[in-house]
Amino acid sequence: MSSQPGELPWDGWGSDFAAVRRGGWRPLAFNEFVIKIHGRCNLACDYCYMYEMADQSWRSKPKAMEREIFLDTCRMIASHVTRYKLPELDLVLHGGEPLLVGAGDLEFFARTARSVLDPITKVRLGIQTNGVLIDQDVLSICDRWNVGVGVSLDGGEIEHDRHRVDRQGRGSYARVVAGLEQLLTPRWRHLFSGLLATIDLANDPVRTYEAMLRFAPPAMDFLMPHGNWTTPPPGRGPDRSTPYADWLIPIFDRWYDAPESETTVRLFGDIIALLLGGRAHSETVGMEPVRLAVVETDGSLEQVDELKSAFAGAARIPVRGIGNPLDLALWEPSIVARQIGVTALSDTCRACSIHKVCGGGHYVHRYRQDAGFRNPSVYCADLTALITHIESRLRVDLEALTADAARTTPRS
Repeated sequence: MSSQPGELPWDGWGSDFAAVRRGGWRPLAFNEFVIKIHGRCNLACDYCYMYEMADQSWRSKPKAMEREIFLDTCRMIASHVTRYKLPELDLVLHGGEPLLVGAGDLEFFARTARSVLDPITKVRLGIQTNGVLIDQDVLSICDRWNVGVGVSLDGGEIEHDRHRVDRQGRGSYARVVAGLEQLLTPRWRHLFSGLLATIDLANDPVRTYEAMLRFAPPAMDFLMPHGNWTTPPPGRGPDRSTPYADWLIPIFDRWYDAPESETTVRLFGDIIALLLGGRAHSETVGMEPVRLAVVETDGSLEQVDELKSAFAGAARIPVRGIGNPLDLALWEPSIVARQIGVTALSDTCRACSIHKVCGGGHYVHRYRQDAGFRNPSVYCADLTALITHIESRLRVDLEALTADAARTTPRS
């Protein structure tokens, strides 16, 4: 089915949301918030989902969020948190490049978030930046208001500068490293929350991992380039080849076989937790309900912004009714679809033996024009190969541990 311009084509794509509600299902409140404090960027990364893909709505939105809108946003979140009695939440200052707001507004935003939300719940406040504008003023503000700093870095200079360039086409690696080196001084290192990389199959995987490891990040993650069945990601064709698994598996083995823990890799940790019966901490794998809301620079509400890679308007959440927009949004089909777990999966996924681990993959990567999101991930073959490899490594080690325990257990 096709949608008309301005419509969100969620209904009719294989899930009867009215039946879900009649069956007694109730949504879980949002507990993760991404606030777009700046809508532009000082880099021109060619894989960026915000500026280079299907949804170009950034062009019509304010460049930066006004202070009054930010205050209203915090009050909206506070009301939502109070109604649902949430004990904690995550709030990320995001962009574009959030540090483009300047030190004065950054101070206001951090201080306001703390003053409005700290009295009612535990707040983990963070900022995700490309690192170019990190300086002593920024770090002082982040320290004063306890703002964790995550930095995007795609490996070493060769790997990083392949895509992460400025508007003059110059690589940004040296400037990112200069910012990181300030963050990593003893005075500020406690603010460092980790590194985020987007996978490029042209880069050597272990070299990329070790180049990031140079900065001793407490955590890192590797993101699949955003794409879908209609607009496939680089190197991902219709066959069952596994180029992304082939890239990630050497990193997993290098990470897993290290004599001592060097860092946390979120994707690997989530898969291991799920294989052992635990829970994931991201939306890329697993069946956990997605409880994230995004607030754009104009104060409008959206779901996860990576959906901008699918089609224009895919991330938009229409506000219907009177009341707190966050409370109302919980009942929107686009949000319900992200919270009902296996019910929203395709028949192919539900028949798969690893669907509780894979979770159908990142929702963003399931989209197919005229068929919606009720499909396997475009990365299905890669996820299957990666999860199977990790499971086999775990099984061998668990069997060895069991055998060792049996040999050392005294006989009665």
